[in-house]
Amino acid sequence: MSDDEADPELLELLRQSLGIGTSNGTAPAETRVLESAEYVYNNSIDIALDTKGCKTAANTIWKLMLEKKYSTKTWSSHELHPKAKDEGTVDFIFTMDLLNFCFWSEQGTDQRFAVDYRGKRWTGYWSLVAAIQRALDEDIPITSSDFWQDENECTTEKLEHVFRSATDEKIPLFQERVACLREAGQVLYERFDCKFSDCIKEANGSAAALVNLLVEFFPCLRDESTFEGKKVRLYKRAQILVADLWACFDGKSYGEFFDIDKITMFAGMATVRPS
Repeated sequence: MSDDEADPELLELLRQSLGIGTSNGTAPAETRVLESAEYVYNNSIDIALDTKGCKTAANTIWKLMLEKKYSTKTWSSHELHPKAKDEGTVDFIFTMDLLNFCFWSEQGTDQRFAVDYRGKRWTGYWSLVAAIQRALDEDIPITSSDFWQDENECTTEKLEHVFRSATDEKIPLFQERVACLREAGQVLYERFDCKFSDCIKEANGSAAALVNLLVEFFPCLRDESTFEGKKVRLYKRAQILVADLWACFDGKSYGEFFDIDKITMFAGMATVRPS
């Protein structure tokens, strides 16, 4: 086996540990995210991959997963993630991942956007999850697409209250997040009978097909660019959404996908500025 080939034994062990099954007989869809990454790599002059380093990183991740007993059950173990395995949780995850972007701040740790909930102060991604949970505790149906479309009930002032901060800094890109909710609510109404679960059903158990449905019908999840004349697909939040469903439901029910291994890793993105 050359350095450029994946270790089949390691891949099989990883699939087994995560409960990744075989195909249900239907040829899986392709997101073409990996194809895009390969194209960028092959046509860039400022990018290089250390094959040996990649293998070392994979083995490190694998060993840590074993040591920490990481599995799909880890997702629900966090105190802020929903515990119920029902359609309400599906709607929670959909809402969460629609809005799961840009928590960067130029403020210090104590001044950045934060949410106080259950006796703790949450920042970053967890500030969003805390805000959603807090809204539901206050009987605000923030995970309901019917609510998002009702601008008499779901007012800007109500949403500002939902995402209120424990500091002077407001949630970043508030208006863009509101636009995501409005747009998604309209799409669910027009295409999926107001139920995100219908979108999941339409994917027929394919993780890749669900990603493709998400980026086709929900423009705010369609992160694409062009490089050297070719479309480049990233689909970060669409893939995170599918991965969250899979992990939350432990690969069953709404989270059962026969091709979950089509979902790629999705690293965070930061802007580095000179000091």
